[in-house]
Amino acid sequence: MLAPMISWGQEYSRSGADSCMLCHGEGSQQPATAIFHTKHASQSDSKTPFSDLQCETCHGPSKEHARAQRRGRDGKPPVTFGFNAQTPAAEQNQVCLSCHASRGRLAWFGSAHEREDVSCASCHQVHAKRDRVFDSLAQMQTCFTCHPKKRSDMYKFSSHPLRFGSMACSDCHNPHDGNNDFLLQRSTVNLTCYICHAEKRGPFLWEHAPAAEDCTLCHQPHGSNHPSLLVKRPPLLCQQCHAPAGHPSVAYTSEEIDNNFNNRFLLGRSCLNCHSQVHGSNHPSGAKLNR
Repeated sequence: MLAPMISWGQEYSRSGADSCMLCHGEGSQQPATAIFHTKHASQSDSKTPFSDLQCETCHGPSKEHARAQRRGRDGKPPVTFGFNAQTPAAEQNQVCLSCHASRGRLAWFGSAHEREDVSCASCHQVHAKRDRVFDSLAQMQTCFTCHPKKRSDMYKFSSHPLRFGSMACSDCHNPHDGNNDFLLQRSTVNLTCYICHAEKRGPFLWEHAPAAEDCTLCHQPHGSNHPSLLVKRPPLLCQQCHAPAGHPSVAYTSEEIDNNFNNRFLLGRSCLNCHSQVHGSNHPSGAKLNR
């Protein structure tokens, strides 16, 4: 039986989904017929809700709910889903995890989303032909409902191509896995970045320490007003670690840069005019990351 191990204290209806569709059919205020286009409504698969108690597998015994609706009274099933549902998020998720506790959801408990009482139905749509989180653009908008700062970052001068649908938030983050910091797909920031930027992995004969340690020391992954997602423009970025001693004509503030246009090494790509291999070099003469 797929129903979660919860003591409902109520009776199941005899007609199952046939009773529900009287009020939740096409054109109703809360239509649910789209579920018949999904795997949840398959009766040939023993692992699906409709192979067992149909709608009541997830919503619990709803005989009293149906009776109240017929009599014009307000009454809800034992379990309702969604952001503003009467059922606590932990109980909603218990229903979902009774079937979906495997693979990437094994570390849901203890994750940031679980600690913040985020329910599965806050992000996922069951009564829809296609869950919105499987579409890159729709998934992004779903995430932005709780992460508005990331929305503004995404529209800055330099950003990852999420707003064009070329990638999704879940390419870098696993919303169900609390094993890694920031719900990342890999155990570290760098390993997550290497999924797409494998050429930055190395190993290099001459390593650049911050690049090997953490990409976000130099890059802002969600968006920046500086080129290449940089947290600051060179040379100011480089001068967070590198002192000017022994190096000629190095400006330390943006005002000094404005007053030193005669220094050609501060124009264009600045430090990268010479030190172009900032992620590491394999050239025998590349100790200064310049080749």
